Amino acid sequence: MADSKKTLGIIHAVNLTIRAMQPFLEKYIPDIEVVHLCDDTIQRDNIRAGVGVIPKTNYFKFAQYAHNLQEAGADMILLACSTFNYAAELARPMIDIPIMQIDRPMMELAVCQGRRVGLLATLATTVPSSERLLRIVAAEQKKEVEVTTVLREEAFRAIQKGDTATHNAILLEEIEKLSGKVDSIVMAQLSMSALAPHLTDTRVPVYDSGTTGFGRIRQMLAA
Repeated sequence: MADSKKTLGIIHAVNLTIRAMQPFLEKYIPDIEVVHLCDDTIQRDNIRAGVGVIPKTNYFKFAQYAHNLQEAGADMILLACSTFNYAAELARPMIDIPIMQIDRPMMELAVCQGRRVGLLATLATTVPSSERLLRIVAAEQKKEVEVTTVLREEAFRAIQKGDTATHNAILLEEIEKLSGKVDSIVMAQLSMSALAPHLTDTRVPVYDSGTTGFGRIRQMLAA
């Protein structure tokens, strides 16, 4: 079990992810002190910039916030946003404590399952970043991946309004369709981890970043 004195600093680009991860914090790292740092302008400006464009100032903000959390005594930093996940890669040379991006563990598991990976997303700005991370992970493992991406933005609008049932129904429908075409499925945003309790009997492995991400964080903090 991880040392109860350890601290995890989490950087959020939108406050929705604070709520989305709470069940996973309680399940996987209840003995860890968690410090949340949220800047809603990051996601706002990512969306305003358009799909595939990340404002440079957001990368700078992440590095600055990571430095602030390090100075505050955090033992590890988690980037909870998928849209600008590359910020974690850029900040690592500047920070002396481990930085993890919430999606990386599930991407690693998916690549191990086979070359055909389904990417299920509910926010358009997340798609290019998630596809790139999948390919980065595949290259690290010296593998090639064929990514099939499905975007259902109405599911994100539903969960923003607190309508988890509609969000889950939309995603379960797409998982069933994708399962005949791919070896595994990853869900591109942490907010989609609300579906985790319904993923016990899927035709192919379906990975959510809440379960895989916080499972990995527990291992890293324990080590």
